[in-house]
Amino acid sequence: MKNFITLALMATLVFGCTSTTKKNHLGQKLIPLTDFFKNAQVRSYSISPDGKFLAYLKPYQKRMNVFVQDVEGKTPEKRLTNQTDRDISGFFWKENDTILFLRDFGGDENYHLFRVSVDGTDERDLTPFEETRVGVIDDLENIDDEHIIISMNKRDKKVFDAHRLNVKTGKTEMIAKNPGNFSGWMTDHKGKLRVASATDGVNTSVFYRDNEKQKFRKIITTNFKTSVSPLFFTFDNKNLYVNSNLNRDKSAIAIFNPKTKKETKVLFSHDEVDVGGLSYSKKRKVLTNASYTTWKHQYKFFDSEAEATHKDLLSQLPGYEVYLTSTNKNEDTFVVRTYSDRSLGAYYLYTPADKKLTKLKDVSPWIKEADMAEMKPITYKSRDGLTIHGYLTLPKGAEAKNLPTIVMPHGGPWARDRWGYRPDVQFLANRGYAVLQMNFRGSTGYGKKFWSASFKKWGKEMQDDITDGVNYLIKEGIADKEKIGIYGGSYGGYAVLAGLTFTPDVYAVGVDYVGVSNLFTFMKTIPPYWKPYLTMLYEMVGNPEKDKDLLRSASPIFHVDKIKAPLMVVQGAKDPRVNIEESNQIVDALKKKGIDVPYIVKENEGHGFRNEENKLEMYGKVEKFLEKHLLL
Repeated sequence: MKNFITLALMATLVFGCTSTTKKNHLGQKLIPLTDFFKNAQVRSYSISPDGKFLAYLKPYQKRMNVFVQDVEGKTPEKRLTNQTDRDISGFFWKENDTILFLRDFGGDENYHLFRVSVDGTDERDLTPFEETRVGVIDDLENIDDEHIIISMNKRDKKVFDAHRLNVKTGKTEMIAKNPGNFSGWMTDHKGKLRVASATDGVNTSVFYRDNEKQKFRKIITTNFKTSVSPLFFTFDNKNLYVNSNLNRDKSAIAIFNPKTKKETKVLFSHDEVDVGGLSYSKKRKVLTNASYTTWKHQYKFFDSEAEATHKDLLSQLPGYEVYLTSTNKNEDTFVVRTYSDRSLGAYYLYTPADKKLTKLKDVSPWIKEADMAEMKPITYKSRDGLTIHGYLTLPKGAEAKNLPTIVMPHGGPWARDRWGYRPDVQFLANRGYAVLQMNFRGSTGYGKKFWSASFKKWGKEMQDDITDGVNYLIKEGIADKEKIGIYGGSYGGYAVLAGLTFTPDVYAVGVDYVGVSNLFTFMKTIPPYWKPYLTMLYEMVGNPEKDKDLLRSASPIFHVDKIKAPLMVVQGAKDPRVNIEESNQIVDALKKKGIDVPYIVKENEGHGFRNEENKLEMYGKVEKFLEKHLLL
């Protein structure tokens, strides 16, 4: 308790996190900054295969560690891990006596796989190899008690081989050597390695074999603009369920026959958006649902039992989105997670047989829904006629008129914003800003044509989509055109720099968070395991040799003379995706012009800050920076 009180006092003194008795410029009460950015009370509940124990992540010395407790809560919880320098990224059960977890080192994204017994003993690194990144291909649940199958770039940093790993001894055995172009592996329902994905940088292929004694054979090749992505095998292990936009604009769920090399049936598609995931019951061997996102997450159910469970949960938890995040082997007990745009939600235990719902814990109980702002969907037209979908969050209770506004383009850029709770969005709204998020061209989920409309458009039409969103809010009278700021991370950070250089009269202030400043150097410093995708990246962004003029025109570093608005830059020193030199370049260039650029660098962070104290410091400084240039 003493440490927590000390942290809160320090946050108040250092970051200006005032008490809730103070008001923002709209007269609304200010919520302490720490409430938005401190670690969750608990997250990632997972039930053991026998249904007797729950494992979860919880803070220990400001880092998320694995804890375990019996389901009925009769015995005290036990902390299994002792990480004090970095959060544990994720974990899962291996039978009933072992937890496996992943962590990297200072944000370098070289994830290692660790084990720990449920009694808290025998914690150790199972993959103690330098500069090596590990991924889990198959945990072999209900198949093999002692082994899992992993991918690892130990032999060659550019590619990932498939290994069988003994989780008790740490012994690894390569079971498939990457020929140099394989980018992913997949097993069947018996744990046999039978599918691989490959790329030459432009074309993507799926390889298949009937059994592990055979060599992989190619069953389909498409240009990277067309996707046929294996999800898992049909339950007879003969065909593949795939996510595919073959011969269509929107991705759908289909069955693919490896022998005929054709889709045999489309299970579900949607006219307006891509269909994403597909879920199934391991015990009953039936498909349960497909998922897709319009402005909210949606489901198409294939199974009446799963649909009845979902409807019952919605009736018991009205107003929330609900997810089944974990189940025991018998599938008679589930962990349920709720969320909304104004809450990080809670975890529950649910037993379908008697429809009993038992609350475990709120994720962040200090967040009061009544104090949070609604995130509402919006659409507007780009200047060349595309429909852009986005979200607008207004300060709670504020009139949608003449508000200082923060524009928040997402990272990726081939990703998308979704409806739900965002601590940075709610923090900014509480400080009295309208917050605009938009899924500009290139954002995923809206079909092949919308996605590919972004190719070689960095800083061009992609940026116009962002500017058009600003103009829409100004035209509607929502935003004060003299008080527009832009803040974003990764590609969003690039969009900040592009906004300040290419449209210098639009923004009054910018915050660049691990953003790209120079497309030439960005291409040279990508991680080695991205190299197979480099040709594809050239087609999507531009080739440094063939498209020199394009990349130069789209790189903010060559246009710093146009920047008029104050800029803050935030960077993790160990970022493997956007190298620190991207931020150093823009900061040095502006300093040479005599412009002071607040620059936050953390040596123990990578692509985005994860350590609690670093997030608190960063957002405390962002708050004062935005306030100085938009409100005072």
